[in-house]
Amino acid sequence: MTKIELEFRGISKEYLGMYFEELGAKRITDTFPYIYEGEGWSGQLISEKEIVITSAFKVNAIQVRFFAADEAVLSELIKNYRFKTFRVGG
Repeated sequence: MTKIELEFRGISKEYLGMYFEELGAKRITDTFPYIYEGEGWSGQLISEKEIVITSAFKVNAIQVRFFAADEAVLSELIKNYRFKTFRVGG
C-alpha cells in the first residue's frame, strides 16, 4: 500500500469530498477524518485549519491523504484529483 499526503487551500471540504465521489469512491465516515473508499484506493480528508494571509484575507487549508494498492494506481488517482482541484486565475 502506497500513500501520499497533500494540502489543498481555498477549496471547501464538501467539494474535496465530492471530487472523491466523482472518481468513484463512497464516503465511509461523516466526521474528520472523512474516509472515501474507491476500487483499489482510498482517500481521507484529515483536518482543516484557517490560514491568515492578512487581517482581511483568510483561507482554509485541508490535509488530504491518498492510499493506493501500488504506485501506478496512486499516480493516476493524484493526477485525476488534481485535475478536479485545478483553478484558473484571471
